[in-house]
Amino acid sequence: MMGFDRRLVEHFDWLLFCLTVGLLGLGLLGLYSATYDGSPQASPQFIRQLIWAAVGFCGMGLAFAIDYRRLEQWAYLLYGATLCLLILVPLIGSFGGGARRWIYVGMFSLQPAEFMKIGLLLVLARWYHRVVPPGGYGIRDLFAPAVFFSAPALLVLWQPNLGTTITLGLLFLTLTFTAGLRLQSLSILALAGGSILPFIWTYLKPYQQQRVLSFLYPDIDPLGAGYHMIQSKMTVGSGMLWGKGFLLGTQNRLDFLPEKHTDFIFAVFAEEWGFVGALGLLVLYCALLIRLLVIALRARERFGLLLTVGVAGIIFWQIVINTGMNVGALPVVGVPLPLLSYGGSSLLTTMVAIGLALNVSTRRLFF
Repeated sequence: MMGFDRRLVEHFDWLLFCLTVGLLGLGLLGLYSATYDGSPQASPQFIRQLIWAAVGFCGMGLAFAIDYRRLEQWAYLLYGATLCLLILVPLIGSFGGGARRWIYVGMFSLQPAEFMKIGLLLVLARWYHRVVPPGGYGIRDLFAPAVFFSAPALLVLWQPNLGTTITLGLLFLTLTFTAGLRLQSLSILALAGGSILPFIWTYLKPYQQQRVLSFLYPDIDPLGAGYHMIQSKMTVGSGMLWGKGFLLGTQNRLDFLPEKHTDFIFAVFAEEWGFVGALGLLVLYCALLIRLLVIALRARERFGLLLTVGVAGIIFWQIVINTGMNVGALPVVGVPLPLLSYGGSSLLTTMVAIGLALNVSTRRLFF
């Protein structure tokens, strides 16, 4: 029977772990405030998030415990499993909020589109690790990675879930650029991306089109499609420099802000803690991302580098899109803020992704 390898503790990346725990703690604090109704008891959403946080630590521990080089061997299997879950969503998934995205398992709902971030990350990192053409990747070389991305992206867009589709696309681009792309291929991809925008526009649901139009023309429907963005900007601005204090945000307490525990949790945080608090939150995120990039640069082989860059990409793009939504710089597309927004599948996915980065960081000294 094999004994426990003490090097896992000796070389554990406590900085990355502590940054994760700190951000998770702020997320639970923000969620408690966003769902606070004046009663001494915590809201059901807060209790469920606590349970998901516990599950997330288990997922992080599992992702850390299994040697990531073994996960490379299982990449296609894990990708296929998450793809099967996506295929099941239209068949047995529950309908809510104008979309069919969740599969209920007992008291909890799972969102397979979130888990696909990990599946796509693993399969792309494996492929780019094992297939390295001289001179960089040309368009023909990208056929297989494009298929890996397109299959789940179309299924997720069909739900419809535009935010996760965009995140998967940005993950694909991040790993492709990191792996090495020819300049000519980059130009062709840019032209191809521009050419499919009209198709994507016609495929969007009417409410999604209205959200984009309300971003371009904020006053076109201030009580309808533009309401979320207008109220979010007012909430962020009302926090001013130092904020109104914990549980004292008026836009939040008086329910002017919709989806305040999910898409607009950043606005709740900014109203209560002000510009200083919001800036501090972003500094913590920057520290987390910088640590992930340091781990990537120190990785001993290409798969570990690509895996960690992918984790940083997933977190970075979600931060950019979510905070952009909250301050009116980007359209509202429904992307959660990592470790802060309410949502079990999103929290579990983020913590598993960080577990993979911890895996790479710790085992780089094992070679």
